[in-house]
Amino acid sequence: MENSGQFTPTRTAEILRFLGHVPSKKLGQNFLVDPNIVRKSLELAGVEEGDCVVEVGPGLGTLTGALLSRGATVYAVELDKSMCAHLRSYFAGEKNFSLLNADAVDFPLAGLPENCGDFKIVANLPYAISTPWLDAVLSGRLPSRMSLMLQREAALRFAAKNSSGDYSPISIFLSAAYDVGAARKVSAACFFPRPGVDSMLLPLSRKECPRIFSPRAKSLIRRIFSRRRKQLGSIAKGLGGDSETVLGWLGASGIDPRTRPEAVPPPLWELLDKTVSEGI
Repeated sequence: MENSGQFTPTRTAEILRFLGHVPSKKLGQNFLVDPNIVRKSLELAGVEEGDCVVEVGPGLGTLTGALLSRGATVYAVELDKSMCAHLRSYFAGEKNFSLLNADAVDFPLAGLPENCGDFKIVANLPYAISTPWLDAVLSGRLPSRMSLMLQREAALRFAAKNSSGDYSPISIFLSAAYDVGAARKVSAACFFPRPGVDSMLLPLSRKECPRIFSPRAKSLIRRIFSRRRKQLGSIAKGLGGDSETVLGWLGASGIDPRTRPEAVPPPLWELLDKTVSEGI
């Protein structure tokens, strides 16, 4: 297997020319070409021989080859049909590689079999799908560890703490299930073609007792954050049938009704989820 799938910028350009493929900005096709970042991605996910790993957006197979070389079984999901054709050809005969041609938001775990047991995720996520994809992952089977390559803006939003401008519902849902490690800056020079923004590599480790928010609580929290500049007491009064639930939560948790959503720490949002769940 050539270079275990790890290509230089020159070799990447050659392969794309051979395939007659023009990288799609819409799909966020910026291919990783730095072997050090490839190694770091696997290291942060703690990939070991025998692991089941879900890969999102394998593209030309840079991370895929490294994962297979380490002895992992890879379940990948790729939307681009021409990339899928290339991957099936390049990794033909590789018994530990399974590829699904689909939207990762619809298939966030790439068709991972139920009997796979524990698993990990390594992903180079396009900005447009990063939040809906992660939200889908946080709604079902949770991987033990994840290593996510993200645009800087998305990484800061995922890792945001309360009282910061980046704090959002996805920050809350993620922190309830995972310990978020320190994000590592990845230069635009590590990709081909070179994107106009820097990226970050974000490591995530599942908590001992992870919490998955209920769909109803998620919807309610998103509605609250859609008016994040207003005070919670004022927001609650405009929530129709959910007003009583939110006002009760404010009273039970000791939150001042004049508080704005972004100031509320994650554990208190988890209390809202518990309140909503018990009220179903």
